[in-house]
Amino acid sequence: MTRAQRLAQDAAEAAEVRAYETDPDVVALRIERVRRQVDWMCWTGIVLGLAFTMTNVQTFASTGTQPWSLPWLAAWVLDPTVSLVLLAILRAEQVTARYQVRTGGWVRRAKWFTLAATYVMNTWTSYAEGDPAAIVLHSVPPLVVFAAVEAITDLRDKLTDAAIVAAGERRGVQGESMNAGRRKLFADYLADARRRWSPDVDVTPAWIRQATGCSRGLSPRLARALRAEVADD
Repeated sequence: MTRAQRLAQDAAEAAEVRAYETDPDVVALRIERVRRQVDWMCWTGIVLGLAFTMTNVQTFASTGTQPWSLPWLAAWVLDPTVSLVLLAILRAEQVTARYQVRTGGWVRRAKWFTLAATYVMNTWTSYAEGDPAAIVLHSVPPLVVFAAVEAITDLRDKLTDAAIVAAGERRGVQGESMNAGRRKLFADYLADARRRWSPDVDVTPAWIRQATGCSRGLSPRLARALRAEVADD
């Protein structure tokens, strides 16, 4: 095998591999895998951030109560109440963003309100004491959660766009290939027609039907041109 033949073989194998790698179904599968990884990491960060704020919110809610008293125990319910509402909204947005369905204004307002409530309750004691280090410490987790819940929705939406774009590009390549094949078919029929339309060849009705029938797969412009060639005979 010569060097040119090896290169031709490599080119054919590379073209085959690329055809599969750019297939819309393969691209969509890869995007879904990335989507699951992004969801898992974001959800882990959000849950850990909310768990970090639970103690601070309980401390804020139980100020002035006796440890293990009923008000002190009830204070532990405040943070899960807010967090569960936030998680419910995020879970719903996980589905709506997957299919690019926009939610209403109340959904965003509820999400921001729960995040703002978590931030205020988590940092209130630190601001009251005027401790900059404690303010930064207790501000970072709520702010990270806030940024994550906003970013994860956009990420899901853009991942869906990526799958749609990949499928559209693939359809465009296939469409160009089909159009090229149709143009070649049209040119071949015209060349054959010119030979058949010579004075020495009879143009039979069967051939005319065959030539006209090939126009079904052509674009309207090419089909009209082919029919015109046949009619001009």
